[in-house]
Amino acid sequence: MGIFHCPMGAAFYDDEGCIDCGMCSAVTEQEMVEASKKIRAYLRSHARSEGSIKKVAVCGKGGVGKSTIIVLIANVLRGKGYGVLVLDTDESNPGLSRLFGFDKEPKPLITLLSRFSSGEHNADSEWLQREKIAIPDIPAEYILNRDGLKFLMVGKIQDPFQGCACSMADMTRVLMEKLLVSDKEIVLVDMEAGIESFGRGVERDVDTVLVIVEPSFESMVLAEKIGYMADGMGIVRVKAILNKVPSEKVKQRMTEELNKRNIKSVGTVYFDPQLNEAGFEGTALGDCRATGDIQTIITLLLGEAKQLS
Repeated sequence: MGIFHCPMGAAFYDDEGCIDCGMCSAVTEQEMVEASKKIRAYLRSHARSEGSIKKVAVCGKGGVGKSTIIVLIANVLRGKGYGVLVLDTDESNPGLSRLFGFDKEPKPLITLLSRFSSGEHNADSEWLQREKIAIPDIPAEYILNRDGLKFLMVGKIQDPFQGCACSMADMTRVLMEKLLVSDKEIVLVDMEAGIESFGRGVERDVDTVLVIVEPSFESMVLAEKIGYMADGMGIVRVKAILNKVPSEKVKQRMTEELNKRNIKSVGTVYFDPQLNEAGFEGTALGDCRATGDIQTIITLLLGEAKQLS
């Protein structure tokens, strides 16, 4: 398998979507840098304006609490009358469906490929080949559905020698590009830890990036890198959620450090032992102190988006 993945989604040079950036033919570091500048300039010039929130990527360092925050956000949005589609793209973390209270997982979307590493499609993937995909178009076996929440899973690496997660990333990117989201619906995407997904362009079609940041130097540095990557994709709305914060003093220090890195915080989730207990037990998250923190954050986010729509 080659190491190059076109950030514009083109299958080959001069294919539909190709912007002639030169990345696919670059052989030196300088050529790759110049190609990257062309891509960033193109995406910035085609940046989506801030406005309504439809597709949200939740990112951050491993262990910062992305999955927990997604569950809390989904629960708050449902309480506000939104339909929520959660897309689990993390090929490693096995517990997200349990945190939502499901006792099983949906059929992984990766099974739509005939062979894990080839990219060939089987007969059941006709819906995925459509130019646009509405949520009702997704076959029932691939989606869990309860009380305004829909849950999909791209897939997990289960055994040695299964290959890399490139096929999963490609499928996520295609689905996010084609997915139609109606009014009062929001898609939450649980991204794999780190920034590899940005290198593959998976987040290209989201309108919002939420960076979950814990009180650690590594988490701050990665938040800055995610902000840089998102800006290069033309994503205007990038916000940090401070998580596992033990005190107002730590919150202030984190906020100041993120401001230095040009990352704006949208709110804080304070340390809550109930979240740790639920994560350890693998049980559904109920109402807790963190729920109130997330309600404040979501109210602010939706209010800002409404003003800009």
